[in-house]
Amino acid sequence: MLLDLVTKSRSVRRFDQTFQIDCKTLRDLVELARLSPTGANLQPLKYFLSYSSETNALIFPNLAWAGYLRDWKGPETGEQPSGYIIILGDRNIKESFGIDPGIAAQSIMLGAAEIGLGGCMIASVKKESLAMALNLPEHLEILLVLALGKPKETIIIESVPESGDIRYYRDHQSRHHVPKRSLDELIVD
Repeated sequence: MLLDLVTKSRSVRRFDQTFQIDCKTLRDLVELARLSPTGANLQPLKYFLSYSSETNALIFPNLAWAGYLRDWKGPETGEQPSGYIIILGDRNIKESFGIDPGIAAQSIMLGAAEIGLGGCMIASVKKESLAMALNLPEHLEILLVLALGKPKETIIIESVPESGDIRYYRDHQSRHHVPKRSLDELIVD
């Protein structure tokens, strides 16, 4: 059921780094994005795939991981992603990309969840530095980085407390808690 898949597709930030993602798996996930809708059917997105430890090592230091977890610098060695899909906008096709990257990213993340992988959509990226490290052509703009791998953390969805605090947090057992507003709070009558 789609509800189960959406619930399972959380922002994972710690992975079993011994698990290897292969090129075929990443290509299969991009196929889901390729078939997703795009504005005016322009299809302006491109994808950079990384599944080698060498390329992953170029990507990792260019990412910020969890703004609400101020004392956490990101996954340690052994808990870093096994692969990445970088969503790029091709400015030779279009100058701005609207909601296309979000649609593509959600399709990829749902596909990842379906095959037992987890991921995190990262928009806080040192784009210039990463583009240089990967030797990307100038007409390709980094829009999102999707970090992927086998989840190595427990994520708990819970109701937003009475205080209204929506910040995710880790408890003393390193379980990741994600407060979500109620359905009634979201629907406008």
